[in-house]
Amino acid sequence: MRSLFLILFLFSFNAIAQNAEGLPFTRYFSTQDYEGGIQNWSITQNNEGLIYVANNFGLLEYDANSWNRYVVPGGTKMRDVTIGPGGEIYVAIQGDFGYIIPSNPEGERYISLADSLPEKYRNFDEAWRIFHDGENLYFCTFRQIFLFNGKGQLIDVIEPTYPPENFHFVNNRLFVNELEYGLTYLDNGKLKLFEKGEFFKGKAVTSIIPIANNHLLIFTNSHGVYTWDGTKYKIWNENNHEIFSSASVNTAIRLSSGNMAIGTQNKGLYITDSNGEILFYLNKGNGLNNRTVLSLFEDIYGNLWVGHNNGISVIELTVPFTLISEQSNLPGTGYDGMAVDDIIYLGTNNGLYSKNITDPTIQNYTFVENSRGQVYSIKEIDDYLLMGHHLGTFLINDRKVEQISDVLGAWTFVELPDHPEYIICGTYKGLLLFKREGKSLKFVRKLKGFDESSRVMEVDDSGYIWMTHGYKGVYRLHIHDELDSVQVKFYGIEQGLPSNYLVNVWKINGRLIFSTETTIYSYNEKTDRFAPDEYFSEFFDENSNISFMEQDPMGNIYYLSSTEIGVLLRQSNGTFEKNTKIFNRLKGLLNDDLQNLSILNSNQVLYGAKEGFIMYTKQGGDPSDASFDALIRKVYNTSTLKDSVIYSGYYYNGENLLSDIPEEKIPEYHYSKNSIKFEYSAPFYQGSKYTRYQYKLENYDEDWSSWSETNVKEYTNLREGSYTFKVRAINIYDQISEVDSYSFVIVAPWYRTTLAYIGGAFLLLFIIASTFYFVDSRHKKEKRLMELTQEREINQKESQLRSSEEMLEKLKSEKLKAEVESKNQELATSTMHLLNKNSFINSIKHNISSIIKRSKNQEVKKELNKIMVNIEKNIASDDDWEHFAIHFDQVHGDFTKRLKDNYPKLTPQEMKLSAYLRMNLSTKEIAHLLNISVRGVEIARYRLRKKLTLERSENLQEFILKY
Repeated sequence: MRSLFLILFLFSFNAIAQNAEGLPFTRYFSTQDYEGGIQNWSITQNNEGLIYVANNFGLLEYDANSWNRYVVPGGTKMRDVTIGPGGEIYVAIQGDFGYIIPSNPEGERYISLADSLPEKYRNFDEAWRIFHDGENLYFCTFRQIFLFNGKGQLIDVIEPTYPPENFHFVNNRLFVNELEYGLTYLDNGKLKLFEKGEFFKGKAVTSIIPIANNHLLIFTNSHGVYTWDGTKYKIWNENNHEIFSSASVNTAIRLSSGNMAIGTQNKGLYITDSNGEILFYLNKGNGLNNRTVLSLFEDIYGNLWVGHNNGISVIELTVPFTLISEQSNLPGTGYDGMAVDDIIYLGTNNGLYSKNITDPTIQNYTFVENSRGQVYSIKEIDDYLLMGHHLGTFLINDRKVEQISDVLGAWTFVELPDHPEYIICGTYKGLLLFKREGKSLKFVRKLKGFDESSRVMEVDDSGYIWMTHGYKGVYRLHIHDELDSVQVKFYGIEQGLPSNYLVNVWKINGRLIFSTETTIYSYNEKTDRFAPDEYFSEFFDENSNISFMEQDPMGNIYYLSSTEIGVLLRQSNGTFEKNTKIFNRLKGLLNDDLQNLSILNSNQVLYGAKEGFIMYTKQGGDPSDASFDALIRKVYNTSTLKDSVIYSGYYYNGENLLSDIPEEKIPEYHYSKNSIKFEYSAPFYQGSKYTRYQYKLENYDEDWSSWSETNVKEYTNLREGSYTFKVRAINIYDQISEVDSYSFVIVAPWYRTTLAYIGGAFLLLFIIASTFYFVDSRHKKEKRLMELTQEREINQKESQLRSSEEMLEKLKSEKLKAEVESKNQELATSTMHLLNKNSFINSIKHNISSIIKRSKNQEVKKELNKIMVNIEKNIASDDDWEHFAIHFDQVHGDFTKRLKDNYPKLTPQEMKLSAYLRMNLSTKEIAHLLNISVRGVEIARYRLRKKLTLERSENLQEFILKY
């Protein structure tokens, strides 16, 4: 449950005395930022922390994340806004007044109360102010004052004798400023002249503030400021009376600190103490973007909101920081500063600037002649104020500088304990020696033996100078007695340091400590090595690379690191307590080149910033302890093409605007609208861009999300069920907000409702019972059918048994026939081989016969004739082809017989060719079998085609195979 009221904390903010430097942090919103008109007449805040502004274009709403604008019918100028007891936003506009209910999902709802007035009162020009005392509402116009009760009913009409100039509500009493008469007040429905109120006849009273003992502080537009002590009026502050008289005061309020904020027509804003002494003066170009102040409001966090003639400013008065920048005539990035006597010196990349801090009439800084360029350091050694500069070394005296060395790049300075009349200066390329001569210093020489850049140096109790280099390591330097050269010893990883990078040396509590990439180290003289410093290890983790440390006169240690900015506050028992929260406000503002902080005194620290300097002033209050709320601003249904708003941050029950939806009114959404988007914010206005958020959807997310700057979360295709979306925020000070929540229900589709499940269960039981009955009936039928089938099968099996015997005989016969056919095929193959053999033997016989005919040797002829006889005996008879043809026909279905019958003119040679083609032999193989050439086979194929009367398109081989 969101708290009804945020805690209104009061800060003891009185540390900004007259000698304070700089201007408070300010943020300006232009008309482009809030998308409204130029003039902003009134500002207020509701219980949840939202800011509302009465603007020329309507009502502006700001939640620290974005601006929203409510437009009333007619779009007329809005003059005043106030929050009613029930959360309604009452507004006064041109020709109307009423209230806005910002809870309608389709848009705000405006209810006019002026429309309920009697006809004779309705035609007024301007409703200027609204007040409420908890029970009644006062709507003030320049003709009448209308009194309404909390139910919106008119209960009285007051008509001033003279046209009112202004209205004020003080201590539950309505004051009316009538120029022709004086200052009056409302008493029992009548306006009466206030005690000695004629004093203000002809004076425009712009603000009345109650002060102690029922006294009043009364501001006029052009006649100054007065106090009323119950008997007389007197000038508030004699010294500043002329200033306030000529400033054209438009408005004034008392701040929670007890100080006063005074807004003027053309001189900006004054912040004074309770006695009228000016603490701050902000004007255009000096803290403000517009010089005209129309309205002032202090929010629950102590921020001052300023409504301008063009734009809106918010001034962070409660943070202990002020900014010294170009608006104070201090251009450039801040590097170092020093306060000496009544003068403060500040060094930037543009030069040295100074200011007398005891003279309240001096607003801006003055450039110190001959100092133009990069200033690195300002250091006081005894009576000498030294400046390290890119162009060399300078001596500062009475807001003037004197160059005492032109050696480029003077970084810093240290004293020599053993030689108090000498001072060492670290430069870009080694060390310089200076000697005191009366009120001045004289450059002596550059020391030999060391040429490293020496920006960070400290001297230990033994007189050694320890110099740390940003990326090389640590050097221990000893100046020879002749003061002309340096003895150097290097320390690095081998001597215990974690690395040679980012090492710096500081003197804290009278001893030297060394910050490194990881943690803080100290030097052990006995072992001549470095080791982690046990005392400081409890304050800094291994990721805290300290870039600067300095101790103030009270023993507090201020530091800058890569992860945080903070201070170790010294306690009464000598221990330290770490404080970082308030310094988070400096995130993104400090100089990230050569980081620096300067202790000005026991309660003021100066930080080098990207734009000038930031002054920290210790004070009693701490805004980092403020509580704040996270707010769910809008909820959208994104299931359709166009997102629709289903919740806008509040629930209106007809009487009050509630920040939470009652449990009995938790919305339910159809399953078809199960995609939901949430927008949320946290109205904490200091460093709002660093606010981060965490969310969780109960019944969906197991745990909180990680922290993120994103302020929108969408869930799609949620299943039916009850959900609660929760969001919380963490601000720049690491404070976690209260949790805001939004509960809703996704209704199940009809087929997943309880009724559907019950119906489904009954249907399932019916199906099971029907199935069981059907199966049982079918089983009985199948059983009877099975019995009949068994009888029939027995008969069939007996019949099959008889036929099986016959089948068995048939199978045996077929098997024998298959075996015969197989053997016939084998015989045909053997015959084919025999035919080939005979062909081969005939070929040999022919060759031998040729040899016999050619040979003249009778003995050779005789032997060859014997061989011929043996060949004749062993060669097969001529009927080989007939045997082959018989077996061939058995294999190929009487091929030769059918072919001979159909083509009787085929020769035996052509019949053989056809058989060989049927066997799918190649041309070469056929040539061998026919004992002719390959060309002869081709001629034979041609002749065979003619006798078979084949067309040109028909293939001989395919014809034979298919025949």
